[in-house]
Amino acid sequence: MLNRRPTRPAHSFAVSAAVAAALLALGACESGSDGSSKAAASGGPSVVAPGKPGEPAKTLSAEEAAKAAPDDSPNSADFGYAQMMILHHEQAVEMTALVPGRAESTQVKRLAERIAAAQKPEVDAMRGWLKNNSGDAKAGGHAHDHGAMPGMATAAQLKQLRAAKGGAFDELFLKLMITHHQGAITMASDVLSDGNNVLVEEMANDVIAQQTAEIGRMREM
Repeated sequence: MLNRRPTRPAHSFAVSAAVAAALLALGACESGSDGSSKAAASGGPSVVAPGKPGEPAKTLSAEEAAKAAPDDSPNSADFGYAQMMILHHEQAVEMTALVPGRAESTQVKRLAERIAAAQKPEVDAMRGWLKNNSGDAKAGGHAHDHGAMPGMATAAQLKQLRAAKGGAFDELFLKLMITHHQGAITMASDVLSDGNNVLVEEMANDVIAQQTAEIGRMREM
């Protein structure tokens, strides 16, 4: 079973949404409810934050709601995952680039196109996330250790893949790509357990869902 981080409580997401609502409501006129009357008296908007199961909702000021929102500041696991997954994806794209001139199977060719089309934008997204969070300075250099990335093809395996053609290429490509996808899923599962950032969590969940489905297709070929 995948080692996923427990799902964030619905209450935490509700508070986050409430914070956003409060910020959007700043400066807006309020009237009608007791909560809004109190907000007007205090000089700011109020936010109704749903309580935990069995508990009543609470009316919070924007400041109180902001303090109640969960802290999803990126940690070292988030930064390391993003940097390593960029290199991991880049190798997958490198492998798919060999397909048009060497593969025999139409299914393999279509699969390679889908993999490249999905992973190139993901690389761009992770690079953008790192840039926005000053990640290059915070990843600790772990991203450059290929041995720390499960599923990566070795230099010898890539050389063998480049030399293969036809059915032999198709078979080796699928074998290596299945292992590569399994490694990506392991990395994504690890960051769900150890990371803290919501956007990284979303990217990791996308990797797990997409690459699990592709492994299933590859095994049927």
